Amino acid sequence: MRSLLFCSCLCLAPFVAGATQASNLPPGVEERGEATFSFLGFQIYKARLFTQGGRPLDWSQDFGLELTYRRRLSQSDLVEATLREMTRMGNALPIRDQLEKCYQPVAPGDRYLAVSDGPNRLSFWRNGVTVCTLAQDNIKARFMEIFLGKDSRSTRFTRALLGQ
Repeated sequence: MRSLLFCSCLCLAPFVAGATQASNLPPGVEERGEATFSFLGFQIYKARLFTQGGRPLDWSQDFGLELTYRRRLSQSDLVEATLREMTRMGNALPIRDQLEKCYQPVAPGDRYLAVSDGPNRLSFWRNGVTVCTLAQDNIKARFMEIFLGKDSRSTRFTRALLGQ
């Protein structure tokens, strides 16, 4: 049950808990949408999407996704859920070791911000502190589709995040 909860959490992730540090976001981005992901009636996290000028998501431009967690999750839960969702969506990558360096256990109020730098780099901040950068071919789409893709776990969550 815990594993299923985590997997569902991450798929629709996001965080909130104060203002996003503008210096960590690409120039010119503004909040586009926000959504809270819940599973079996429990809020898992709140997500906010930041796009160029707050316009509809354009995958060719850099953007940011912030998740503010509402529940405690272990590092293992976060890593496993991410890998399962990437595999489920046909986007599997050999990044377990990198994710283990990026993810730390979360408690209510903890925030992760993922920001793209072109199609092949994603940088992560935890509570405003840089934690890692993932560099892989097409990592932006392969990772972010967990939350923003057509086949995400929750169409309603994704639509709200996209501001639709």
